[in-house]
Amino acid sequence: MGRKALFFDLDGTLLSSITHTVPDSAVRVLSETRKKGNLAFLNSGRTWYDLSKASAGLEMDGYLCGCGTQVLVEGKELLCYRIPRQKGIEIKRRAWADGLDGVLEAPDGICFRSDPSPVAGAEWMRQLFLKEGIFPTSFWDDDDFEYSKFCLFADEKSDREGFFGWLTPDFQIIDRGGNFYEIVPAGYTKATAMNLVLAHYDIPPEDAYVFGDSGNDLDMFAAAWNAVLMGSHDSVLEPYATFLTRTVEDDGIAFAMEKLGLV
Repeated sequence: MGRKALFFDLDGTLLSSITHTVPDSAVRVLSETRKKGNLAFLNSGRTWYDLSKASAGLEMDGYLCGCGTQVLVEGKELLCYRIPRQKGIEIKRRAWADGLDGVLEAPDGICFRSDPSPVAGAEWMRQLFLKEGIFPTSFWDDDDFEYSKFCLFADEKSDREGFFGWLTPDFQIIDRGGNFYEIVPAGYTKATAMNLVLAHYDIPPEDAYVFGDSGNDLDMFAAAWNAVLMGSHDSVLEPYATFLTRTVEDDGIAFAMEKLGLV
């Protein structure tokens, strides 16, 4: 049997949304599976600027960042996409005019408003980043900031229909619930990044395993032969799951990997 490639979402899959830590059991099985010769990758919606801080201490062979817009394996960059500068300027101006606000994400930084946002969700996210020590490298009025993807919040005053209609079909809009939207350039997903890595290592799809919990894992789950669904999850993933495990806090990663013979 050949080596396996394991692709893990971070938030809500490896990283607990309750304790904001990775369980010791997950750290242990990650180390054990790599010692067996298997490969482990983070496949996250976070861009590298944020992901590198949030995943510090985890043993990984590579990082698939920003919903497929950047791929790093063994210290080498296989892919990096940024939205063209002028288009990026148009997007943030139109979003603001239509009453949406949030964070612009690049491999080497993030951008949000310097002053408090009138959109409650955007302000919550801004404060969360600051609390976690993830500081902006640029502010919303800086037109030189080139980003790969972005997250926006809406409220009852937002013209989300008009804005999203203007964006499509050039972008995929992932509704994360609670007026929160993750927006990624068309053609870039967690699945395209995963397939790029599989081709790079010449690993067949039947030897790939994905682990996830939320809506931005949908493309990855739909493309995978082996899809492990966390105990606490978005129901949109259920039709594609091949194994239902426990929650993060109940050692769900270790439970799944032991049952599936990956350690």
